[in-house]
Amino acid sequence: MEEKRSGTAGEEQLVVFTLANETYGIDISSVNEIIRMQDITEVPRTPDFVEGVINLRGRIVPVIDLRKRFGLEVSEKTQASRIIVVEMDDVTVGMVVDSVTEVLRLPKENIEPTPPMVTGVDSAYLRGVGKWNDRLIILLDINKVLYKEEKEEMSQALEEASAAVDDGGGR
Repeated sequence: MEEKRSGTAGEEQLVVFTLANETYGIDISSVNEIIRMQDITEVPRTPDFVEGVINLRGRIVPVIDLRKRFGLEVSEKTQASRIIVVEMDDVTVGMVVDSVTEVLRLPKENIEPTPPMVTGVDSAYLRGVGKWNDRLIILLDINKVLYKEEKEEMSQALEEASAAVDDGGGR
């Protein structure tokens, strides 16, 4: 497997995905893997954008729906839907996206700061806009997708879910 790195000094390597007909990119160094949709176990008392948890090779991983997180219209999952497993600070999280389209190297000179009048996705999650050919790629700051309190809530829910799995689901 190719070593994960963020490109050379003059470029960024991005995983590019779609969400509600918009194109987004995240730094490849924060991506652990990309997997097909699978059954997600709901966890009570979590924020509405938390879909639940998955068992990823024996590890319980919380999964969030980025459409819900960003306040976008929720849609049905399709064959193209994917879960991008990322590291957000010290938390491993799966993010449901409409599709993953490519991995690309974007020259840093093609990246501009987020315009002040950005609408739709909360600009707090964004770190800029990349220009690639005739497309614009909205660059997410993966560590700002969840607030500190939400990461703590998810860690708590994850501990509870893991405990339930360990004791056979409370049966």
